[in-house]
Amino acid sequence: MAAAEPIRVARTESLFRDVNERIAEAAKKLGSDYAEFVCECADAECSDRFSAQLEEYDQVRADGRRFLVAQGHEEPEFERVVDRRTGHGIVRKDKDARVAAEVSRLNPRPAN
Repeated sequence: MAAAEPIRVARTESLFRDVNERIAEAAKKLGSDYAEFVCECADAECSDRFSAQLEEYDQVRADGRRFLVAQGHEEPEFERVVDRRTGHGIVRKDKDARVAAEVSRLNPRPAN
């Protein structure tokens, strides 16, 4: 694998995370407890969606290295599954220090 591949994965997933941040903001403004999120996987062509509670989304976002992905979209080379839910899973970037550092740097929410 080329050295740039892990960073490309981190940037792709972070882009989808930014889209989901806007979706969550809109759902909150509308008073909804749920939203239809986009998969935050490494596939730039992925358009899978799934429903999740905003509370769950906020819990995932509490750690800048965690992402929501559709079932089966996990990339074991770059991440580990920390939870499975109906229709999606939660993964954490901690297998590659470069990926973990890049997704933390691109995190739209400040670290606690």
